[in-house]
Formats: sequence, structure tokens, C-alpha cells
Amino acid sequence: MQTLRHLRLGHRDLEVRLTRAAQAAMAAGPLVVEMELYFSCLIRKRVLFPVAAHADATCARLDEHLTVCFRPVMTRQCAINGAQDSPELEAFPIRRPEAFLPKWLAVDFRHGNWSGEFGF
Repeated sequence: MQTLRHLRLGHRDLEVRLTRAAQAAMAAGPLVVEMELYFSCLIRKRVLFPVAAHADATCARLDEHLTVCFRPVMTRQCAINGAQDSPELEAFPIRRPEAFLPKWLAVDFRHGNWSGEFGF
């Protein structure tokens, strides 16, 4: 079962879906959830759980337990063949960030690991 919460992230409302397991795990300490939209040869989206938010991310606090961030990033070059697993990333300047802000985020905690997904 999921609990639905809402927060204002940038210029858009974000629906946050938390499983009971995620809510229980957040009680142990604050959690930062980062929704990364990665622009390179292709577009990739992923949810990360960093220790602290990146300085160039758009963030909002849901409560004392959860901070949610959105971070569009890019690589300097596209190299599909021989690409690194972790290329150097830089902030991706978006002219209309509200058009790219996600509408929902789902967070879960299973077998000692955080997982998440987001969508538009």
C-alpha cells in the first residue's frame, strides 16, 4: 500500500508515492531523493539516493524526513562505443524547466535498498 503526498517542486506539483516500507525506513534518518534526467546520445531517467543534494538541483522538502530533488544533467560528448559507466556530468540548462519537471515520484525500500521511479 502506498501513501500519497504532494509537494511543490519548482513550478509544478509533484505527487510522491511512498510505500509503508519506505515510510518506516525514513524514520531512521532524513532521506534525499534525486530524480536525474540525463541528456546525452539518448535520454535516461533514474532515481538516486545521495547523501546530500547537488548544489545545481531543484529541491523541496516534503517534511523533516524527505527532501526531493530534480537534476537535469548532460555529458559533453556522445560516445556510445566505449562509453564510460560514469561519465563526467554537468548541469543541463533548460529554458523551460517546468516542461521537464516530473509529475510523480514513487519510492520504496526493499531488502535494505532504496528504489524509485518517476514519470511525466
